[in-house]
Amino acid sequence: MSIKVLMPALSPTMDKGNLKRWLKSEGDNIKPGDVLAEIETDKATMEVEAVDEGVLAKILVPGGTDDVQVNREIALIAEAGEDPKALAAEMAAQSAGAVSKVEPAVVASALHGVGAPAKAAPAQPVASSGESGARIFASPLARRLAKQSGIDLTKIEGSGPHGRIVERDLRGAPRASQRSQPQAAPVQPALSDAAIKRYFAPDSFVEIPHDMMRRTIARRLVEAVNTIPHFYLSVDCELDALLKLRGEINAAAPKAKNGTPAYKISVNDMIIKALAMALVCVPKANVTFTESALLQHRHADVSVAVALPDGLITPVVRQADVLPLSAISNAMKDFAARAKERRLKPEEYEGGVSAVSNLGMFGIKQFAAVINPPQSSILAIGTGEERAVVKNGALVAAQVMSATMSFDHRAIDGATGAELLASFKRAIENPLTLLGV
Repeated sequence: MSIKVLMPALSPTMDKGNLKRWLKSEGDNIKPGDVLAEIETDKATMEVEAVDEGVLAKILVPGGTDDVQVNREIALIAEAGEDPKALAAEMAAQSAGAVSKVEPAVVASALHGVGAPAKAAPAQPVASSGESGARIFASPLARRLAKQSGIDLTKIEGSGPHGRIVERDLRGAPRASQRSQPQAAPVQPALSDAAIKRYFAPDSFVEIPHDMMRRTIARRLVEAVNTIPHFYLSVDCELDALLKLRGEINAAAPKAKNGTPAYKISVNDMIIKALAMALVCVPKANVTFTESALLQHRHADVSVAVALPDGLITPVVRQADVLPLSAISNAMKDFAARAKERRLKPEEYEGGVSAVSNLGMFGIKQFAAVINPPQSSILAIGTGEERAVVKNGALVAAQVMSATMSFDHRAIDGATGAELLASFKRAIENPLTLLGV
């Protein structure tokens, strides 16, 4: 019996990906552990390994195909005793037969209009009817959650396969109890592509299609801005003591046989550690918001924004509060190197309770960042620069860094946010505390 190779789900939220390329060809012998293909998601490129032995009889989805649905058959492997060529020929015949059966249904639907019965129509997601009589395509989980929360599915636009409504589409949707209240004026739809292009001369721009990463970034930012009530707090931190300690730590780092130091601590490594320790010191801020409860974490998982040529990714330093600075430093160097090659695994960049976004190296003095769900805060770091400060009634020069933190007001109140940022400032200005673990 032939073995079906399915498009894998590389993360719990993945519903499709790009089949970047095949590393095996039809007719090649396959054994468990062989890398068959590379799959590209919005954040990383992953390898698909064979789990069975046989011959790659037929590639059903060619390399370079975008938006391949999870669990779709992408190849067939012939087992021992099967004829790969015969199997490939059989698949080709089945595909031709399927097309001939579907075409009459498509024609019938076109002739009789929308809603006309088409006996040979391909299977669709389970649908229910709305008040208007129009069919609503939604996953069983989405229908159940909508019923529990009193959400009108006819008002929801689906983002799943074939426009099906899935669980993520319900986030931020108004509940039944809310619909009786006065509603804000509807947001005007964005200009269409054609309307935007009319503002510019046809030969004055180059059109660069969105890749999966850019589409995902756009979708998640819209989700974050529309569903998370942000508020912002800022603080200035003096860096002189931290910079002095960093120099001493790096000077004392042990050397390998080739003379390279075992680690080299950066200011950003110390910022990650300071934020993690502050989160643990202020447990009310070390939380994740859900509709039914706050999840208060025992440790601080801090994600860090890493810039890529076509976007960014946020690998997560797990339990950063208990890691030594050398471990944080080495982890970030490894993350950054593999992120640029798109080799991070989903579990390495998903989750986290808070995040650090540092634009100081670009000379940015101060900015505010957008929270990345399911995180409840993000710390935006500006450049360290020499500024005039008053100490003991005298004006002196000091290295100062501005930090602005964005908070999810559903999870963290203003006083708690202020307490967290004050704890972070103390750790930065008293950096010996960063060596306590």
